[in-house]
Amino acid sequence: MSNAMYNKIWHQTQEALNSLLDKESQKIDPHKSQVFIFQMLATFYIKYVQIFRKLENVYDQIVHPQKRILIRKMLDGVMGRILELKNEMVELEFTEFHYFDDILQDLKLAPQQLDIPIPRYFLKEKLEVIKGREKLLAQILAESGLDTMSMKRIVKPFPLDEAIKTIQISERARQGRLRAMFMKQIYLQEYRVKQSKLLSDRLPDVAAAALCIQKVWRAFHQTKKTEREREEEMIFLGMNPPPQFNQISATLIQAQKVNSVRNEVQIKHEESYKDAMVTIKNDLRLLEGPDIKESLQDQIRHWFIECRNLTGAFPDYPKVEEGGSALIFSNKTPQQVIADIIASQEEEEKSKKNKNKEKEKKPKKAKKEKEKKVTKDKSKEEDEGWKMSPSLFLHGMEEGNHLYQDIWKNKDESWNFLQDYDPELIKEEKRKELESEIRVQVDELMRQELKNLKLAVDREKELPVKAGKKRGGKKKKKGKKGKKGKRGKKDRDLTANRSIESLYKELVEEGLLIQALKVNLSDYIGEYSYLGTTLRQVSIEPMPSLLDVRQLITLYGVLPLGSPTVHEKAPLVKSLLLAGPSGVGKKMLVHAICTETGANLFNLSASNIAGKYPGRSGLQMMLHVVFKVARQLQPSVVWIGETEKTFYKKVPSNEKKMEPKRLKKQLPRILKLLKPDDRVLIVGTTQRPFDAELQSFCKVYQKIILVPRPDYASRYVLWKHIIQRNGGVVTNALNISCLAKVTDGFTQGHIVQVVRSVLTDRRIRQQIHKPLSAVEFITAIASMDPVYQEEEESFKDWYAKTPLGKKRALALTGGEAEKEKDKGKKKKEKKKK
Repeated sequence: MSNAMYNKIWHQTQEALNSLLDKESQKIDPHKSQVFIFQMLATFYIKYVQIFRKLENVYDQIVHPQKRILIRKMLDGVMGRILELKNEMVELEFTEFHYFDDILQDLKLAPQQLDIPIPRYFLKEKLEVIKGREKLLAQILAESGLDTMSMKRIVKPFPLDEAIKTIQISERARQGRLRAMFMKQIYLQEYRVKQSKLLSDRLPDVAAAALCIQKVWRAFHQTKKTEREREEEMIFLGMNPPPQFNQISATLIQAQKVNSVRNEVQIKHEESYKDAMVTIKNDLRLLEGPDIKESLQDQIRHWFIECRNLTGAFPDYPKVEEGGSALIFSNKTPQQVIADIIASQEEEEKSKKNKNKEKEKKPKKAKKEKEKKVTKDKSKEEDEGWKMSPSLFLHGMEEGNHLYQDIWKNKDESWNFLQDYDPELIKEEKRKELESEIRVQVDELMRQELKNLKLAVDREKELPVKAGKKRGGKKKKKGKKGKKGKRGKKDRDLTANRSIESLYKELVEEGLLIQALKVNLSDYIGEYSYLGTTLRQVSIEPMPSLLDVRQLITLYGVLPLGSPTVHEKAPLVKSLLLAGPSGVGKKMLVHAICTETGANLFNLSASNIAGKYPGRSGLQMMLHVVFKVARQLQPSVVWIGETEKTFYKKVPSNEKKMEPKRLKKQLPRILKLLKPDDRVLIVGTTQRPFDAELQSFCKVYQKIILVPRPDYASRYVLWKHIIQRNGGVVTNALNISCLAKVTDGFTQGHIVQVVRSVLTDRRIRQQIHKPLSAVEFITAIASMDPVYQEEEESFKDWYAKTPLGKKRALALTGGEAEKEKDKGKKKKEKKKK
């Protein structure tokens, strides 16, 4: 795709965003029904996701450096707005999962178009930093011998008796196979001898033999022909994929090459743009600097004289802290400045008169006004309906949109075929910078000039004012000293003498900072829930699909950690809990967050911190070091595996030595200390949340996500994908639909385990002659225990006790009660009639 094509996509996306911003600026009736409000929020959300998908692609491929700055601003704004709308929907419906089947139908969109992409700039912009950190981590692990230890842990210890038994079994099996082959050879030899004797008695009939061969050949040929014709028909109807469907086409390979070349061009253009910023500014300083200085001096002198003529005295020059002369002449002419001075004087006189009148009236009306305010506030609370919370991203997007309209919308770029930087735009930007720098120098000169004028003209008036200022200055200094002392006591750094590198090394050696597995979030496979809206309409709460979970991880984990601007302004998510049965991919999701954002992974699981940094002071030191390194090398993920142990109702006797509840009191304090600038996310995983104290559990974990077992559609996709990934070939002989149906209740972990056990190297080689069948996998999975319906129900019941679950239940019961009341009223009305 060419530069012109990406420019066209950008212009179209910008127009769509402009119309969406116009719709958002319109006022909404707060008394509308909840269904209408949700539909409105959902349509905004879906449209922003479509814009986000296009902007992400454009930002990744466009090579013009100045366009990329604006697109990046818009991309971060749209990303933040998506998170704000998601938060609005959660607060409205009291559930983390939302379904848009009906809206997608109206907008003629597929569910796949709702998938939120992870911006590629998250990793591109800090690729060198991530590689350097990975090298350092690998080096520390190699020096301390921890990498070999981790490899050894994977190999399970094998008792001697069991080892002897397995050797005996395999040897006896080998001998049995050899004996069977030997007996088969003897039998075949005897059979051939018998057949030869029988044939020698009969005369061979050549015509009958030829007819027999013809029958067999024609039958074989016809079956092959009908099979081929049936396959062609299925491909024509779109029921089967074409033969080269899974192969990578030449066009895709070419597109990948073009993308890599485009990335190189992006880097070159960025470097040339940075160099131009310096050179153009220096040229402007030489050419236009003296003229700017003269014009500023003339402007300020004119202000001195006019103020003297109008007020009878020279004005006070604004201080450096206030912004100097820029405070007065910010986009104003000297005439406008003089008019402002006269207006301010008139306002001061009026305000003094009004204050004197109000002081007389206040004591009489104070009590009556208080009573009125109380009644007004109560009536307002009752009358006010739903209101959308103010956005921190809309203003920035509107500014970016105005910039686009002013600069880029109708800009002629016929001269800039290579899409390099525009020097005129740089000149405009640098002129403003240069003016502000020169203004500082001019302010110093003009302050001195003003002092000289005051001494020469108003010598008697100037001296007493100066004395007053000096006295005031001394008093202020005393106040400042006191404040500094208070601040010094609060800030305490337990490791002030140590470098971040030494702390990093210590955490790696202690096993608290671990290497994240290279897993992408796209590897968490599943299918969409197509019946979510219809089930909710019948007041049945559907279990979320795997892709719904993946989307929440993207929204709450990946996007805020990847973008600093989004993390600072978007609804802050400091902690996240993934609860679900074993084998559903909770740990995989934690590692995927780290891979997609290039985050460090800290392991504070109860089993991992047992025996490390003992005592109360040791615990404080451990947490201090962990979160100091996490903040300095952000983004960071602090993972607490089997987190229910940290919040045990009652600690089991065999785990008391481990002290699993060490972090229980410390975690809420840590969460309070985390600021919007700190891109640190605490992620807990649990398969037994019922063992924890619910109140303290929910205080720590801000967002709770239930990870379910895969449904039929997800199992179908999983079986197909995992078999192909492990070297299997899916043919018509393998009934995946049957496998997906039979394996109800089994998790992704079970499926991976079964596929790996069946698809050995020998079995993969045999696929040409003996294709895979469903029976092979079913026999392997029969020995495993699935996740039963009762266990899933227990997770649902537990979630219903959480704060959000309670609110959802109350909202549902409240809605049903209202419906029953309406029905009762209608019946009474009918009876009266």
